[in-house]
Amino acid sequence: MSQSEIKGTLIPIGGNEDKGMGSDEKHTLEFIDEGILYHVVREAGGVDANIVVIPTASSIPIEVGENYMTAFTTLGCKNVTVLNIRSVKDSEKAESIQLVKDADCIMFSGGDQSKIKNRIGGTTIHQILLDRYKNEEGFVIAGTSAGAMAMTNEMIAGGSPKDAFVKGSVTMYNGLGLIPELIIDTHFIQRGRFGRVSQAVSKFPNLVGFGLAEDTGMIIKNGNNCTVIGSGMVIVFDGHKLTHNNEKVLEEGTPMTMVNLIVNILTNGDLYDIKNRRVSALPIEADFI
Repeated sequence: MSQSEIKGTLIPIGGNEDKGMGSDEKHTLEFIDEGILYHVVREAGGVDANIVVIPTASSIPIEVGENYMTAFTTLGCKNVTVLNIRSVKDSEKAESIQLVKDADCIMFSGGDQSKIKNRIGGTTIHQILLDRYKNEEGFVIAGTSAGAMAMTNEMIAGGSPKDAFVKGSVTMYNGLGLIPELIIDTHFIQRGRFGRVSQAVSKFPNLVGFGLAEDTGMIIKNGNNCTVIGSGMVIVFDGHKLTHNNEKVLEEGTPMTMVNLIVNILTNGDLYDIKNRRVSALPIEADFI
């Protein structure tokens, strides 16, 4: 997909669990606060936008859907629908397809990113998402946590942070391919995932790795121009000058070495140009967004 041809907007978000009361998913509902959702609504056209929430990644889709319904309604949105896709068959249902065709914004929840690929990837809904994202100005695809990670082609499917500099400890899987130039990881600071993204970039040094902290996202225009939103950091991993990238020759379980990995730390209002791998920091006198 040529960057210059893309008219839609992507908003990957790093996830946020601070609304929860416990450690299980029922009490940590990947809920994004109003600051982030405000930007999603604005990019989709405002409170009259037709927003479709897809909690496919979650093991508790009803609870997650209700949380997003409440959050978007609190922001004044009038047209919010939950589309609960639990199988490939659901992605081929006429009513599901129509909802995706009519939406101004698709919002993917958190959970397990592999479920998004397995239940939506290669289906009619997947093709509609690709076509509308490429061709329709104002069409927004947002996703938090797993929903953000599934936007890429080379998608992180799992991996233990403490072992992530050991070859084979990070598992990759095919995502939805909306933005194949990136690898995205989420809950990045809170879950110590520096090593996980580093190994993913060592495997695909032609791609740019984004590590999104919680309550932090990127508004991506034209498949290229990124603006940081939210309260946390985005860590950008650029491996195009990488040396000692011995991932290809090492045996499984061997510690890895990476030299000349370029790492940038971006915060609210900073800009990133994916094609040129260039950072433009928010001027000191400028307001945060």
